Amino acid sequence: MPPVVLRDLAAAYHEPVDGAERELEGSGGPPGQTSVLVVGAGPTGLVLALWLARLGVRARIIDRSAAPPVSSRALGVHARTLELYRQLGFADAAVARGIRVQAVNLWAQGRRAARVVVGPAGAPLTPYPFILDFSQDAHERLLTEQLRAAGVEVERETELVGLTQDRGTGTVRVALRGPAGHEETCAPVYVAGCDGAHSAVRTALGVGFSGGTYAQLFYVADVTATGGAAADGEVHIDLDATDLLAIFPMAGGHVRLVGTVDAERAEGRALAFADVSHRIIGQMGLTIGAVNWFSTYRVHHRVADRFREGRVFLLGDAAHIHSPVGAQGMNTGIGDAVNLAWKLAAVVRGSATPALLDSFQPERIGFARRLVATTDRVFTMATRPSALAALVRTRAVPAVLPPLAHLGVVRRLLFRTVSQLGIAYRASPLSAGRAGALHGGDRLPWVPALRGPTVAPGDGADTDNFAPLTSLEWQVHVYGDPPSGLADACAALRLPHAVFPWQPAMAGAGFARGALYLVRPDGYIALADPRGDPRQLGSYFTARGLMRGSLPPAARRPTA
Repeated sequence: MPPVVLRDLAAAYHEPVDGAERELEGSGGPPGQTSVLVVGAGPTGLVLALWLARLGVRARIIDRSAAPPVSSRALGVHARTLELYRQLGFADAAVARGIRVQAVNLWAQGRRAARVVVGPAGAPLTPYPFILDFSQDAHERLLTEQLRAAGVEVERETELVGLTQDRGTGTVRVALRGPAGHEETCAPVYVAGCDGAHSAVRTALGVGFSGGTYAQLFYVADVTATGGAAADGEVHIDLDATDLLAIFPMAGGHVRLVGTVDAERAEGRALAFADVSHRIIGQMGLTIGAVNWFSTYRVHHRVADRFREGRVFLLGDAAHIHSPVGAQGMNTGIGDAVNLAWKLAAVVRGSATPALLDSFQPERIGFARRLVATTDRVFTMATRPSALAALVRTRAVPAVLPPLAHLGVVRRLLFRTVSQLGIAYRASPLSAGRAGALHGGDRLPWVPALRGPTVAPGDGADTDNFAPLTSLEWQVHVYGDPPSGLADACAALRLPHAVFPWQPAMAGAGFARGALYLVRPDGYIALADPRGDPRQLGSYFTARGLMRGSLPPAARRPTA
């Protein structure tokens, strides 16, 4: 029996309800006022502006650079990020432009210690059971294309030079300097600082950025290479007694190298690729051809003291920076952007009180602090020059890791952690209840290959339970027989809802048969009610100032 997806969901999935565009036209303040000023057009800022645009919210995005970068360090795009991109309609485009990495290899002094295959561990959990190697410059081009298609252009050579807030009125005033030194003042309703580790927004707020800088100097190089680990399309990491080398496959036959440099060589001069240790490169069997670009950098570990000050928010590297262990930085910033975007949209559109925005910091800052602490411990072990650390890298890790890597439970844990599927908000004020193994605040588990209509009756395509999430709206899911009164309760609240016939895979994913799951716009469970009582929906929204029913959904059909 196919899943039953009721008409309310079809309407939200395909086109706005009559009058929604008219109501949104004047949202967020007086006519012509910018609802959200996004400062910084890296992946975090671009995703924030794009999600807002898809929800009909006026966003202005600026960046001080004259053009997007042509080189970058960030590569890994994880499953959770691709799930969010699927909600916006372009996950397939991202995958097509990158390289699927199916395995990560750990080496010790030129000998393979372990090979962790990603796919089998992730296949039951997500439509994207791999790590996507997708260079940040190409990634930003894709996001910019999507944003342009949504009607928003990045304003280049424009920087924030001043920011003030009036505590009494709650208004924000921002001073901008544009091309040719042109200056202007604007008063956006909200400001999002996505402007990196040296954030002008964070500096203007006077928010502390606690942490430190690692002693080691690192390099990143884009090269062509043959032989050894360069040709198999997998990630390779060599833990040496004195050096570190990571090898990442790239599109177009390129290879990305990341490693350590002897900092003493940097005294008084700029370093080149000739200055890096070629012993460890040769140890991995690589023959280097052309060096397309090369750069050195320091690695920091810091978290902002707070992620919000009044109507101003900090996201991405402006809020947290950490070591490159696990390729978590860019993905974490994108998670920040999605978390904030739907909340800002709800407040600007008038379907929630400003109190909803209070949930952004507690949901994101705890994860950022844990991430920085965890990556710091791993990174320190991998790079510290002491004899004890070298012994752990070259002897202990090769002895312990291979048997662990063969355990399915370990591989699944590693995948859930690195892919960010395990991020949850159980302690959030927006999270309530438990049904089956799932709590309010958990990511909605994926259930694949549900045969039958996903939106419109008669559409017989294969689908899954993530398909309705492209509405970018609150919705109700029931797995099994729907409870009495569900349709009426959802209609009164203008809530799309989907009923999926029960199948054994649902129990394995943690669902309780016949339970009610209220799902947030970002794909997290807000309320899990094991009794399937529709009356809980109204109580949930009332208690949190979420005024369902006061405004029709504003979602547009996702673009490819």
